[in-house]
Amino acid sequence: MSILAFDAGNSRIKWGFADSKGWLRRAWLDTTDVSRIGDALKDMPLPARIVISNVAGERVRAAIAQAIARYAVAPQWVQGQAQQCGVRSGYADPAQLGSDRWAGLIAAWHLYGRASVVVNAGTTMTVDALSTEGVFLGGVIVPGLELMRTALSSGTAQLKLQRGAFQYFPDNTADAIMSGAVNALAGAIEKMCGYMADIGQGTPLVVLSGGVASLIQPRLSIHVELVDNLVLEGLLEIAKVNS
Repeated sequence: MSILAFDAGNSRIKWGFADSKGWLRRAWLDTTDVSRIGDALKDMPLPARIVISNVAGERVRAAIAQAIARYAVAPQWVQGQAQQCGVRSGYADPAQLGSDRWAGLIAAWHLYGRASVVVNAGTTMTVDALSTEGVFLGGVIVPGLELMRTALSSGTAQLKLQRGAFQYFPDNTADAIMSGAVNALAGAIEKMCGYMADIGQGTPLVVLSGGVASLIQPRLSIHVELVDNLVLEGLLEIAKVNS
């Protein structure tokens, strides 16, 4: 069975085409370039199923819908559920959970099947707790790396936005801003790991994905599994189970 999956986020729209053996093709474009998605898909084979996570708003949803209309395949627009693919949601209103977070949780459970802190580090960073029983316990959303850096620049008179590098002991302002943001992101992840240990979940696995994952991973003192695109992996599992 062939599957076309879309992960439409705030910064990028990623998609992949898979068959029973796995991914055959993956690509992306900036969300601001959504009008080009039809051209980007023009050589894509005919899928049997289409599954979509969209957290980028109605304009992006409409553009994707128009681009895939040629396939005459009814798409599945993913949203948070009370239970799906072995994962149960502890959210007060499961439908309010972002479809990208829900797909990421499903991917982590499918790939590792254990207590995990599921992290997607993009425009924002989500840090979600998944129990040993596959229950989503809850999670936090924090500004991503660039949002933190931009906030400091726009909200202060002296901290101008400029390139910086991570340093343990920064000796200039640019490095101090970059290092502070990376440490803040790593700290949010480690704090969630501590909370899970406090409630008897042991030492969870950190499942890390997103554009700045490679910057965060070396700053964590716990075991990390990097996944190239956790949301697409979860969407693939949803499409398989629902086929």
